[in-house]
Amino acid sequence: MATAKKAAKKAPAKKAAPAKKAAAKKAAPAKKAAAKKAPAKKAAPAKKAAAKKAAPAKKAAKKAPAKKRTPNAAFMKPLTPSPQLAAVVGSAPLPRTEIVSKLWAYIKKNKLQDAVNKRMVNGDAKLKELFGKAQVSMFEMAGLIGKHVK
Repeated sequence: MATAKKAAKKAPAKKAAPAKKAAAKKAAPAKKAAAKKAPAKKAAPAKKAAAKKAAPAKKAAKKAPAKKRTPNAAFMKPLTPSPQLAAVVGSAPLPRTEIVSKLWAYIKKNKLQDAVNKRMVNGDAKLKELFGKAQVSMFEMAGLIGKHVK
């Protein structure tokens, strides 16, 4: 269905371009050039209107709409943070997504993101204890957090 729409849209454009080139190449009077351009403009809207009328008919042929995506329950399971992680995000059990969100809020609040390379996080005293090193990449941060939740 998508390729048919693309073909329908591309077809008028290809036909109109050679007509304009031919009109530009010929050294004819202004009347003939204007006469050639006028029918091309009239024909193109008619084809587009026909294509628009055909598209809703194809959409009506679909039987059922696509199902809405359900979230994975494993991401929503509350996890208890370790004492090192609790110093940053709090001691209440939280889903993994919330832990990462709170960790990023802490990083932004304390301006710990590296100014030159934004993918790197510079650790303060709490984060050094959590990560085990002074600077970590945002990609390895998720793996390091996994060690501090149960």
